[in-house]
Amino acid sequence: MKIKKILISQPEPTDLEKSPYKNLVNKYGIDITFYKFFEVVGLTASEFRKSRIHLSDYTAVIFNSKNSVDHFFRLAKELRTVIPDTMKYFCATEAIALYLQNYIQYRKRKIFFGNQYFSDLIEVLQKHREEKFLFPCSDEKQTEYTKLLDKAKFKYTKATMYTSVPRDLTQFNLKDFDMICLFSPIGVRSLIKNFPNIAEENHMIAAFGTSTHSALKSAGIKLTIAAPTKSSPSMAMAIENYINGKGQGDAVITRPSMLKKDLTHGRGLTGSASGVRKTKSVFANKAKYKQLQEERKAQAAARRAERQAAKAAAGATPTAETSDTTK
Repeated sequence: MKIKKILISQPEPTDLEKSPYKNLVNKYGIDITFYKFFEVVGLTASEFRKSRIHLSDYTAVIFNSKNSVDHFFRLAKELRTVIPDTMKYFCATEAIALYLQNYIQYRKRKIFFGNQYFSDLIEVLQKHREEKFLFPCSDEKQTEYTKLLDKAKFKYTKATMYTSVPRDLTQFNLKDFDMICLFSPIGVRSLIKNFPNIAEENHMIAAFGTSTHSALKSAGIKLTIAAPTKSSPSMAMAIENYINGKGQGDAVITRPSMLKKDLTHGRGLTGSASGVRKTKSVFANKAKYKQLQEERKAQAAARRAERQAAKAAAGATPTAETSDTTK
């Protein structure tokens, strides 16, 4: 079956020209429609208080998305909770770690990050088991993230700070699309809510993540393309392999045991002061990253200049007093 039109349940990339989906457009002439199947709504301060979770009781926070970062600091502000400088932040990817600069000063000794998957972060967390972990998240009962934390026997508190609400999709006629791409269980729920008979219809479904696969299976919806796999680590690659008739392979998630094996062979992750350093950055906007680096250097230079000026002023004062005394 030739793929001509694809509906992707995510917002359109900020820079589509640099997106891997652009290759599908240019190389295969595919028409891609981006539309997020749900919207994120944050809990109010009064709603969050009902959980009886006090942010100041924790020494470390685990972030698996930018949404979790936004709502953690939003609620901290609304609750008038001062987050101490000693707080440690553990992020699923470097992109999320860099996003923290919107709220705090980026200090490498306080921020730790994994590689591409949340399971990569488990290796880092193992070295900080003594911390009291808070895991800001949505209202989903269990996800692949909580499964990994539970399997590794971490003691953490799950803090629901936002909910995912399905959006109206009735503007779309699914028969107009040759493929529908899903990335989360809430995306599956939104699809079912808007199209109750979706399981009985013959649609080609591609899904990313084991939790999304499980949601489709529970709903009785046939899964055609599963990602990530060893041969298709991204959705764009999975689609291209399908178009070219290549085997998809079994869906995989990198496990901590696999990470250790990679480390012993000199591949994958390498330790660093910031937790984990990757061979390739996942920060999409290189220009913005360079700009942030330059801004930090400028700020550091300004602080050094202020300290030197303060020292010079402090050194000049005793000299003047001594001169007056001598006279």
